[in-house]
Amino acid sequence: MNTHIKIFLLLFFSSATLIAQDLQGVATYKTQRKLDLKIDSTQVGGMQDQIMAMLKKQFEKTYTLTFDKGHSIYKEEESLAPPSMGNSMIIMSGMGDSGELYKNTKEQRYVRQSDLFGKLFLIEDKLKKTDWKLHSDTKNIGTYTCYKATKEKELDAFELDEAETSKETTTVTAWYTPQIPVSNGPGEFQGLPGLILELSYDSQTILCSKVTLNPKNKTTIKPPTNGKSVSQLEFDAIMTKKMNEMKSQHDDFDDENSFQIKIRG
Repeated sequence: MNTHIKIFLLLFFSSATLIAQDLQGVATYKTQRKLDLKIDSTQVGGMQDQIMAMLKKQFEKTYTLTFDKGHSIYKEEESLAPPSMGNSMIIMSGMGDSGELYKNTKEQRYVRQSDLFGKLFLIEDKLKKTDWKLHSDTKNIGTYTCYKATKEKELDAFELDEAETSKETTTVTAWYTPQIPVSNGPGEFQGLPGLILELSYDSQTILCSKVTLNPKNKTTIKPPTNGKSVSQLEFDAIMTKKMNEMKSQHDDFDDENSFQIKIRG
């Protein structure tokens, strides 16, 4: 990172420390994903357009991040049921964030509430290492000046024909603003010297559309409490087992009128 950027960030945070002590805000994020699917028309008949529209809607979601200097809650504004069509099965592994995600950036831990096939889980674990690479590139998002950062992210690709999860990595590009001096962002992402306003990785984009700072009605930020407590490793194992069971059940039921679409990431 260039010296003038380092100096700017040091000066900004030294002057913003007092402001950040009582800072609270709500950021609204919208997600999008580019879909490049080849659907076998012999399986779906004339429903290709209907399926693509359904998948597009599933990936276009709105989330809110309620944050203060050391805590946050990230949740979807409206949860949609997974798409299905008759005997079809559309499997979207690791689609994104479901339920509430609480992050404590001071203690570097998180609690995620997740509904897996009708059973609630509380996934409690440490936040991942924040090995961001800072760049000198800048751009404006709304009224905020943002700086570029990149990192490598490990993807969970649930290959249902395999007994275990394969691992792949992708480059995450983030744009953060030191004008909002909180080390936070959407989903699992955090650890930069300012709020992350835009993220892109693995053909998907998460973009902040609105930020409200110090709202009149402040929110008490607390972790979710309902659900069975498990670690991330334990939850991943449960998810893999359940998805393999679902795949097996589908194979047993398979007929010429059924099909499945597997979407990774």
